[in-house]
Amino acid sequence: MKIHKVGLRFAGVSSLVLLASSFANAADPSTVKKDITMSGMDHSKMDMSDMDHSKMDMSGMNHGCMDMSGMDHSKMDMSGMDHGCMDMSGMDHSKMDMSGMDHSKMDMSGMDHGKMDMSGMDHSKMDMSGMDHSKMDMSGMDHSSMDMSGMDHGSMDMSGMQGGKAPADARSPDYSNGVPYGRYGKPMMMGDMPLWGVSVEQLGYQFDDDQINYEVDAWYGKDERRLAVRSEGSVQTKDDKKIDSLTSLAYWKPLSIFWNGEAGVAYDTKNDKAALMAGIVGTAPYFVETDARAYLYTDGQVRLDLGTAYEWRLTQRWVVRPEVGLTAFSKDDTDNGIAKGFNDFDAEVRLMYETLNRQLAPYVGVSYETALGSARGQRRQENESVDSSSLTAGVTFWF
Repeated sequence: MKIHKVGLRFAGVSSLVLLASSFANAADPSTVKKDITMSGMDHSKMDMSDMDHSKMDMSGMNHGCMDMSGMDHSKMDMSGMDHGCMDMSGMDHSKMDMSGMDHSKMDMSGMDHGKMDMSGMDHSKMDMSGMDHSKMDMSGMDHSSMDMSGMDHGSMDMSGMQGGKAPADARSPDYSNGVPYGRYGKPMMMGDMPLWGVSVEQLGYQFDDDQINYEVDAWYGKDERRLAVRSEGSVQTKDDKKIDSLTSLAYWKPLSIFWNGEAGVAYDTKNDKAALMAGIVGTAPYFVETDARAYLYTDGQVRLDLGTAYEWRLTQRWVVRPEVGLTAFSKDDTDNGIAKGFNDFDAEVRLMYETLNRQLAPYVGVSYETALGSARGQRRQENESVDSSSLTAGVTFWF
């Protein structure tokens, strides 16, 4: 009996020692930190608004049902967290460091991004199709690998971004920006400046006919419209030194890339009559120079002049230029030796040498003229030549 009492006393003491040891371990913070794990905990009803999460390791936590609206996330390390099911609609992200977060599965459709600093975030896998970007500050973000094909940019304010809309008064209409032009005046574009030019297509002497033939064009204006003066004819160098010329003053305007139109008035010294003139001048395929002009005289007579020419370059300076022309009238005019239909055909071939920057080209050539149709008989009755040919020499130039 005495021995039995001693054994009971020893067992009671041992139990007290073990119980005291358990309380001591429970009171040691280091022991709690090492042994407590929250990976299997249900946080659905936990109120963590006053908790300090700065040193918590939540890498194994399931946040599917957590209400974190009152949490201070400023010092949280969430680099290992699975945010796939997190509802962060009420979270204050203003001080969160999300540089190491994996946002590939995050649903951020209800998040307020007004104060988020996302400069260090990796957005390469983010699905932002449902996000409201109206208040986002993305000045420090790296967008190089972002897929924004599904984003709604309708309410984004990008006025501060490079390439934004310029102010209404950013530049004055005349590009002066208020600076005066000085004594030289306002500058002009080359295409807006009126220019002028003179072209003498032919100025040559016909030895057999003893006459000088000429054809001169002059113009003033711009590329889109000009005032043109044209004169062609011949001057006799013997006997009465008769002058036959047809001179016109016309408005010139391009009709297409290769064709120009003319309309104006003309005067013919051969029949001493004025006329209205209209014509088309340009370049046909294979660089054939072509012109067609019609004249309506005051007596109702209509004259049609057709001409074509081609420049065949032998070298950079030597040029062969064949040229032909036709003249036709709408009715007979016996007083002026005119018959109805085609009256005259003329042709000339010149050999030219271009010099002085191709602006001056002396030439020699052969010319041929003949009457056509009823005009042949009329000229025979008046003892005039029907056919004629002659050597020619002259010069062509422009400036």
